[in-house]
Amino acid sequence: MNKVILVGNLARDPELRQTPNGIPTARFTVAVSRRYQRDGQTQADFISCIAWRQTAEFVSKYFRKGSGIQLCGSIQTRSWDGNDGQRHYATDVVVDEVSFNGGRNQNQSEGGNGTYAQSSAPAYNNVPSAPAPSNDDFGGDFDAMGFADLDGSEDDLPF
Repeated sequence: MNKVILVGNLARDPELRQTPNGIPTARFTVAVSRRYQRDGQTQADFISCIAWRQTAEFVSKYFRKGSGIQLCGSIQTRSWDGNDGQRHYATDVVVDEVSFNGGRNQNQSEGGNGTYAQSSAPAYNNVPSAPAPSNDDFGGDFDAMGFADLDGSEDDLPF
């Protein structure tokens, strides 16, 4: 399985371009803090990302340098022969889903809860909101193991 989840801030403004066939694409870099510090200094990795079609347009329209971003995608490698005759390699995250993460330069009107996922269906809303939380996260069968009768004390747990 090839799945990447990143949470960070944009290191620069996204670059929106179009392929010769008119397909929008956006390239951007996400700065992601490392879990551990070296000599008390937080370190970051700068991850190259690319989004296509409606996702590219969404990122280009609503994100700027410093914006907090959460994304899901997959890692893709590519190679090419340069003008110098050398073989060059690059690794990118191809973005499938993106949402706001309330970064330092996030605009208040964005609210920090918008999300966008690439799909084959056309996008009719520029800033789709995240789905509303469900009161029934267990598919309506929560009482199948007898948990509904518990009064909350640890003595009642069936295990």
